[in-house]
Amino acid sequence: MRLTNTWAVSLFIAWLSLLPSAPAAELPGLAHAESYRAGIDPAPYWVSEKLDGVRAVWDGAQFRFRSGRLIAAPPWFTRGFPARALDGELWLGRGRFERLAGIVRKAAPDDAEWREVRYMLFELPGAEGDFSERVAAMRGIIAEAALPWLRAVEQFRVADQRVLIQKFDEVVKGGGEGLMLHRADAAYRAGRSDDLLKLKPWDDAEAVVVAHLPGNGKYAGKLGALRVELPDGRRIRIGSGFSDAQRADPPAVGATITYRHRGRTANGLPRFATFLRVRETF
Repeated sequence: MRLTNTWAVSLFIAWLSLLPSAPAAELPGLAHAESYRAGIDPAPYWVSEKLDGVRAVWDGAQFRFRSGRLIAAPPWFTRGFPARALDGELWLGRGRFERLAGIVRKAAPDDAEWREVRYMLFELPGAEGDFSERVAAMRGIIAEAALPWLRAVEQFRVADQRVLIQKFDEVVKGGGEGLMLHRADAAYRAGRSDDLLKLKPWDDAEAVVVAHLPGNGKYAGKLGALRVELPDGRRIRIGSGFSDAQRADPPAVGATITYRHRGRTANGLPRFATFLRVRETF
């Protein structure tokens, strides 16, 4: 009898393994930023700091990554959140992305770690009204929820480009990523447009690792550079931005990485490309 039960359980488990996994939930259409360009008047925009966090959508019942995958937040963290869509960043503070990523991707959340996390609200997907009205609505949501870890990203106005650049320099000098500009009179629009702009001291992009190039001198026996393939099929070499630990254990061939660069050459290749991180599969 024992053997029969064991066989039945094994058969049931095998049958479960053949079932398709639940697909990621369909999220509301999200807004994505274009790059700020010289000559754009910032006066019609609300401005905020660009946070180096993990973008997370509250779908009215639970948190999800941009991919639609569930974020395993502790129940106490989301208790009191409104039954409407929110768009924001899970955030620990400037320069703490790697630790944050380790916290939020765990299948079993650690309460002590989540006590450090804040949800920084910056948009209401699909909401009526222009962005100024949505700013007011977000402030109302924060006040009503009264949760220390639920906050709205500070939004402010600047008079002209000179003031914008002053604020940008202040944020970057303090370790921030840059600024976001959201047109005050814009209705909510998914996708990319000049309604939402980002201003950063560098650009970032993604590429796929195709080879490890050996190092010389102090890097002998370790990684010297990565050869990566860009989305258009061209390949470049990235040799800076790695820690000693990353040079000893480099990103695997086939991995997608994020790198930073400062503009592009006349041929359209990234200039001064520097490794940033392996792309998280959020």
